[in-house]
Amino acid sequence: MLSRRQFFKFLGWGNFTAAAGLAFGPGLIRFLYPRVLFEPSLVFKAGFPSEYPPGTVSEKWKKNPYRVWIVRQENGEFYALLAICTHLGCTPRWLASENKFKCPCHGTGFDRDGINFEGPAPRPLERVKITLAADGQLLIDKSVKFLEERGDWGKPGSALTV
Repeated sequence: MLSRRQFFKFLGWGNFTAAAGLAFGPGLIRFLYPRVLFEPSLVFKAGFPSEYPPGTVSEKWKKNPYRVWIVRQENGEFYALLAICTHLGCTPRWLASENKFKCPCHGTGFDRDGINFEGPAPRPLERVKITLAADGQLLIDKSVKFLEERGDWGKPGSALTV
């Protein structure tokens, strides 16, 4: 038989243990599992150069997770533009009839090369690294960016001549 003092002591410690378990238990369980963020690879193959006619802008890779336009000039040069507006990060549209990229949110216009010529965007679109893979496909690496304002568009990897 418990005395009144033992009963309340047992009840007090029981409440304290339950409260501590509710407060720290979920954190302890969460601590036991690793926090892993699964993201798509920043490097991907975009097909063979023969799939892109000269003088065209391919929107095949514009959707998530890629967000890249592949542009092939008339002279056979390829470059890949990041399909992210440099103003607010939205995805511009390619308007083939007007030969420009146009942002639907705030009206920024970029020419075929990605240079901003109208609207509030502070700088041109970014290029990403484009090379040929060992199997002859175009290899896009979004982790390497080339900024026109730094003079990067003339560096190796910013364009590819096939």
